[in-house]
Amino acid sequence: MDFFFNDYKKDLIHAIESLDWKTMKEIADRIIELRNNGNIVYLIGNGGSSATPSHSAGDWTKELRIKTICLTDNTPSVTAFANDTDYTNIFKGQLETFLSKGDIVIGYSGSGNSPNVLNAIEFAKSKGNFTVGITGNYNDRNGGKLVSLADLSLVANTTSMERIEDVHLIINHIIKEYIKATINASQRISKV
Repeated sequence: MDFFFNDYKKDLIHAIESLDWKTMKEIADRIIELRNNGNIVYLIGNGGSSATPSHSAGDWTKELRIKTICLTDNTPSVTAFANDTDYTNIFKGQLETFLSKGDIVIGYSGSGNSPNVLNAIEFAKSKGNFTVGITGNYNDRNGGKLVSLADLSLVANTTSMERIEDVHLIINHIIKEYIKATINASQRISKV
């Protein structure tokens, strides 16, 4: 049993240590710019990869005063698009209604190959919006198609979906804390 816990811990630590910190800062800086311009961040994902965006939408809205909407939380729209068109349209359909110039779309997918996430990211890019992919190496796919489709991508370097999802929440908390520290520092400077 100790072997299992040690293995989980080692793999999780490796996945965290191998994150691209420069890219994470770049994503956070883009979100700060979005906040200053009054635009909206849209978060999308399936299953566990929808729970993290939902959690983060609450954090970013309350603590950072960033307009953040998790499109998986709009159950009537998700089920209407799935039923009346196709499941691959559940996020794209909502973005066709809500997306404005300057908004950012962040897609979460452990495999990087979720068709509804890819469809929405592709749509956002076609409208000139900035896109981010948060993915993993599930089944050794190196982040899947999402990595090359999104403008910036972060890949959790583990093949375990559970640890990918662990890392995705850690990424969101790091981004939130970095933004909060940056905002607080800039407020201190402006008071001087």
